[in-house]
Order: sequence, then C-alpha cells, then structure tokens
Amino acid sequence: MAGRHSSHGFSRGERVAEQIHRDLVELLRQVKDPRVAQWLPLITLTAVEVTPDYAHAKVYYTSLAGGEHANEIARGLANAAGFLRRELGRRLHIHHIPELDFVFDASVERGARLAHLIDEVIEAERKDEPKGE
Repeated sequence: MAGRHSSHGFSRGERVAEQIHRDLVELLRQVKDPRVAQWLPLITLTAVEVTPDYAHAKVYYTSLAGGEHANEIARGLANAAGFLRRELGRRLHIHHIPELDFVFDASVERGARLAHLIDEVIEAERKDEPKGE
C-alpha cells in the first residue's frame, strides 16, 4: 500500500491530519465568533488533508444549518482560522503548523438529497401497487 509506512499502517502525514482533525473538533468549541458559535451543534468536520510539507491543511466541514447560512459560517470559520492555528501550535509538536483552509463538504448534503429522492420513489411505487396482492 502506497503511503503507509509506519508500524501502525498510516503515514506520518495521515496521523498528523487525524490529530489536527481531533484537535479542531475540540477547539471549535472555544471559538467566540457568533457566525460559528451559534451554529456549532450543526457543524461537522468531515476530513482534514495536509500537504506533504505541512504548509496547508484543507479542513472539510458540513453544516445542517441550511444553505442560507453557508456563507456566514464560511466567513466565521475563515475568521477563526488564525486562532485555531495558534491553538493547534500549542497542542501539536511539529515544526510547522499548517495554514487552515476551510472547505464546505457538500457530499453529506448530496447524500441526504439522494436518500430523500429514493424514499419518494419507493413511496410512489407503494401507492401504485394494486391492493390485496
């Protein structure tokens, strides 16, 4: 398996990304920006990808707050990135703490929409079935 070198089966970059993910989940609770704080129960961090040089980390998130709040949440997360990076620096023991780039992950929303459409088709088929069979 390419990219898996350690005795635990994951590369150092993957372990760092996972640790950043865990730490950010905790640190988000400390964010005071109301654009994030008020929606925090509805925000989920789905993944973190770190560049090989640890210069940048893409932090993927999703939100159940609704599309009308997406830009507000994105601006709040971008505004909190400096605070979150500074706090990561206190927790992580790596030479360079990556710049955090928050990216909306629409896959959860797409999955929910597809599940809803499938449910609608199943319900429509049930209504079309003849009774008594």
